[in-house]
Amino acid sequence: MTRADPGTRLVLVDADGSNVAKGTTDDYGSLIFYDIEPAVGFRVIRDGEDDPEELVSLEGPTTTVEDRSVRGSDPFVVPSGADHPPTTLYTSQPLQRGLNYIRMRDDITLAMTVRLPPGKELDDGPFPTLIEYSGYDVAAPSDLLASIAARLADPEAPPDPLAPSSSTAVGAVIGPLLDFAVVSVQIRGTGCSGGAFDLFGLPTVYDGYDAVETVAAQPWVKGGKVGMVGISYSGISQLFVGGTRPPHLAALAPMSVTADLYQGVGFPGGIFNTGFAKGWLTERQEDAKAASDGGQAWAAELIAGGDKHCEANQLLHHQARDGLAELADVEFREPRLFAQRTPAAWAKDIDVPTFIIGGLQDEQLGSYWATMIPSLLDRPDTWVTMYNGNHNDALQPAVLTRWAEFLNLFVADRIPRIPEAVLGFSRVLFDQIAHVPAEALEQSRFAAMTNVSAARDRFRKDPAVRVLLDVGGTDLGAGSLAPSWELTADTWPIEGTKATRYHLGDGTLSTAEPTTDAAEATYDADPAARPETSLDPSVASPFADQPNKWTPISAGSGLGWISAPLSSDTLIAGGSSLDLRLTASEADTDLQATLTEVRPDGQETYVGSGWLRASHHKLDESASTATEPRPTHLATDRSTLDDDAPTLVRVGIDPTVHAFRAGSRIRVTLSAPGGDRSLWKWDTIDDGTTKVTVHSTVAEPSALVLPVIQRRTAGAPLPACGVLRGQPCRAYVPATNGG
Repeated sequence: MTRADPGTRLVLVDADGSNVAKGTTDDYGSLIFYDIEPAVGFRVIRDGEDDPEELVSLEGPTTTVEDRSVRGSDPFVVPSGADHPPTTLYTSQPLQRGLNYIRMRDDITLAMTVRLPPGKELDDGPFPTLIEYSGYDVAAPSDLLASIAARLADPEAPPDPLAPSSSTAVGAVIGPLLDFAVVSVQIRGTGCSGGAFDLFGLPTVYDGYDAVETVAAQPWVKGGKVGMVGISYSGISQLFVGGTRPPHLAALAPMSVTADLYQGVGFPGGIFNTGFAKGWLTERQEDAKAASDGGQAWAAELIAGGDKHCEANQLLHHQARDGLAELADVEFREPRLFAQRTPAAWAKDIDVPTFIIGGLQDEQLGSYWATMIPSLLDRPDTWVTMYNGNHNDALQPAVLTRWAEFLNLFVADRIPRIPEAVLGFSRVLFDQIAHVPAEALEQSRFAAMTNVSAARDRFRKDPAVRVLLDVGGTDLGAGSLAPSWELTADTWPIEGTKATRYHLGDGTLSTAEPTTDAAEATYDADPAARPETSLDPSVASPFADQPNKWTPISAGSGLGWISAPLSSDTLIAGGSSLDLRLTASEADTDLQATLTEVRPDGQETYVGSGWLRASHHKLDESASTATEPRPTHLATDRSTLDDDAPTLVRVGIDPTVHAFRAGSRIRVTLSAPGGDRSLWKWDTIDDGTTKVTVHSTVAEPSALVLPVIQRRTAGAPLPACGVLRGQPCRAYVPATNGG
């Protein structure tokens, strides 16, 4: 509802005249009724004794009424996701170079900016075309590449207020440089797009469908089909849109995503992430404000310059859902919040070629995304690339050439060739993105071929899974964007992977079956015993964006278990599980399990972590495996700890791939959450007063279960301490229990 008087009380009634929902218009005269089940015959009337059916203006899929002499709105439909609009919605809306406003199925218009390869005009088409779909300031209409060049030339020059965010460089810079047209689509309720922000709500998901079909219908789009690209926000959005199966979607190429907004990043293990997750959502809500009250600066700039469409599109922005308020009292996985906002649930329905890239120590989104790899590989033409390292490392040269090959073969239908100017410019670009040394971008291995079908067939012979390992450990320098070696496979889990149990002894880990009961070990669950994160601005980083103060667990505030030196390399790939028999002095506690490699030189390298609120230990048995426990996180399954009889609690450690070298030792620690991640913080229930005890007996042993790939060895020597991307290194300090 828009353009009513502010403070108007409105009622949504169904076809039978029954009240479905009520609300009051905001200061803009706007109101949205959320979560209405699809049906026909809805009307909106005024609530109250004074002329209860006075008409208010309605913006919707059927009508916009301004005549206040009519009583009540015309009947309208709340459609389901399967109720797609007629194709005329898509074919009747031309897009021109620069900023456009394109109508969605509910008459909301989204800002879309058409970007062409350098020096090209629309008449030079048709162009192979990509979409980047994001809530960052993606549709800001200036040239990001020109903005970057200006900043390099004069670091003191003021930034271009109409330049898109550097987080949208995949579409705004890299796509056009690789000779693709790119349409930058602004998610509803942000920037100059209309509607209200609702993080991955159904309108946003189906806007993506409509955007794909509208762009594909343009006469300047090659082949009448489009691909989708982007990192992080615009990577996650692809999983949702791909699940709606737009008919003219050619391929997806998401980078640095999450599989689950709850377990993956918002509430890992059922514990609210008050670091990155809360901070990111706070920023998105600020972005979603109307431009007059904040919002995105480029929208305010355009409105000040006379853009009336952008100004009108602010009317519903203050009807955005308050995600922080929604989550304030949330602990469990509430279906009303998360059922339709789970990327993996949509991704399983993707039916186009997909090239997905992600880090195994992603400081923003973690590595839980890898849990959806098996469902992605259930269909043909899917390739997964993973690496040790951080969020933006998805853009590293070893990945980007393969990514460009994929887009050329499955979207552009042409032989992949990286323009010479891009090959020469790549190191400057990577310096701007990552601020660390990088390899030069390689030319495509298909550049000399002439037959596109033959090149595509050859690409299809690539292994489905490619893992870049020891990134940062090459001669380019510490933390460089270059892998030392790689591992490939056609399946996930990788063929030959075996769940291998390392039993917890008296500070020890051993694959041998226990013959005597291990000593009980107790710690104080004290989150204040270590820094909240592994970052400390006062301490110099070993290289750009690397965590710089990763501290050991302090005496009495955690436990450790460590193996004997390995006689041969031990490679793991996938999630791990720390299976514990626990008692505690309180009914509940928060747990953090961290997997590390203790090297022959006495240094310790970070591998991965996992978390669990102990009362969430009830598992979805149909989804859990020996190495990947999957809690239900449902309130109805909450089960507290017993103060005397040990409870089996399985703490999942998020997926990773790592090679423990011969001579090194495998270590796992257990403590209160905190200190092992650079950006994640925790709303923990512990305050240092809870004593947690781990029990391990012959009859009921506690164990670390690792996904060990049989008969595999590392492809490079052990790198120096502290050089790997996303994997800090420190001196090994034994825990109180000796591990």
